[in-house]
Amino acid sequence: MSRVLDGIRVLDLGEIMQGPLAAQVLGDFGADVIKVERGIGGDMMRSLDRAAGEAGEPCSYFVAVNRNKRSVSLNLKTREGMDALHRLLARADVLVHSYRPAAVRRLGLTYAELAERYPKLVYASASGFGESGPYAHKAGQDMLAQSLSGMARTVGDPNLTAHILPVPVVDYASGMALAQGILAALLERERSGRGQHVSVNLLDTALALQTLESASLLMYQRETNWVTDWYSGIFETSDGMVTVLGLFRENALHLVCKALEVEDLSRRPEFATAELQARNKDKANESLRDTVRALTTDDAIARFDATDLLSAPLLTLEEALAHPQVLENGTITQVEVGGRRTTRILGNPVKLSRTPATTRRGVADVGEHTEPVLREFGFTDDDLARLRASGAVR
Repeated sequence: MSRVLDGIRVLDLGEIMQGPLAAQVLGDFGADVIKVERGIGGDMMRSLDRAAGEAGEPCSYFVAVNRNKRSVSLNLKTREGMDALHRLLARADVLVHSYRPAAVRRLGLTYAELAERYPKLVYASASGFGESGPYAHKAGQDMLAQSLSGMARTVGDPNLTAHILPVPVVDYASGMALAQGILAALLERERSGRGQHVSVNLLDTALALQTLESASLLMYQRETNWVTDWYSGIFETSDGMVTVLGLFRENALHLVCKALEVEDLSRRPEFATAELQARNKDKANESLRDTVRALTTDDAIARFDATDLLSAPLLTLEEALAHPQVLENGTITQVEVGGRRTTRILGNPVKLSRTPATTRRGVADVGEHTEPVLREFGFTDDDLARLRASGAVR
C-alpha cells in the first residue's frame, strides 16, 4: 500500500509526549522515524511508569507514543556523537526536538545553525512556553500550562479555586498541532524546495483550547463556562450514570421532564428561562433524581434521545475502551513491544480512506536499531568501533 509519507525521514529527538507524539503521527502515515535517544535509559518517558519499572515491564506511557520508530542510542555530549547526528541530519527531512533554548544553543542545534547547513530540513521544536520571553527557560509540563493559561481556573465547578485536568490534554493537543505544522511545512517545501522552522508550545496550545472562551472575553469582556452557563445534569441510573445537556435547546428542562414523563418544571417561575434553568439546575435535578434512578442507563438515553436532548452514559475509561462504538471505530490497535510481547494501545484517530494510518513497526528497546541504522547511513565497522570507544554509542 502506498503511504502518505513514504520517503520522508524523521529524526525524533523529542522526549515525554509532545515531540514523540508528533513523530509517531508521521510514522503512522508512512514516514521513516528514527528516534535518537540518550545512551543510558533513553527517553525519560521510559521510566515514568514506576510500577511497570519495578515489575521489569516496559512503560505503558512510552509505548503509547513511540510505535513506528527505530531507536538509535547516541551520546550527544561527545563530539563523536554529535558528528554522528549530523551525518543523520544530512539525509533527514524533519528534525523534531523538545530541548529548552539553552540546551539547543549548547548543542549547536539552533534553527539558524542547522538551516544554513541543511536548507531543506523541516525543523520542528516543541517547548513549554515559547522559545523567547520570560518563561522560555522554564521546563514545560501539561499541568503548568493549564495553570498559566487560565484553563485550571475556568473548567469545571467555579466554586472551586482551581481544577487541573488529570489527563494531559495540552500535551496531546500540542503534539497533534506540531504534526500539523510539520505536514504544512513539508507541503510548502514541495513548492519552494526549502525547509522552515515549525514551533509549538504548551502555553499557546492551552490558550488555543480555549478559543471560544477567549473570543468572548476579548470581544465583550464576558466569561464563558459551558458547565454553568447552560442547563445540564449528571444522574445515577439503576445500573450506571448518565449525562444530559441543555445546550442548543431553548427550553431544555421542558424536554427533560417530557422525556421522564413528569411534571413540567419549566412552568415554575424559578425555571422559566434558559438562564434560570442553568442557575437553578441543582434544585431542578434534585427533584428528578429518583425518577432517573429507577431507569436503566440505556432506557434513560433512549428517552432523552427521543426528545432530541444531548445525552450519553457517564463511563469509566475502562468501560469506554470496551464500548461498542469504540470497537466499531477501530480505535484500539496492537503493537509489539521490544520484540517480546504484543499489547493493545490507542491508534491514530485520523482516518484516511485510501492511505490509512498503519502500525508497521512496534515499540523498540533503547538503541535497538543503532547499528543497522548507522550502517544504513554509511557508517563502517571502523566508524562504529570509534563511536563505541568514545562513548558516543553504548
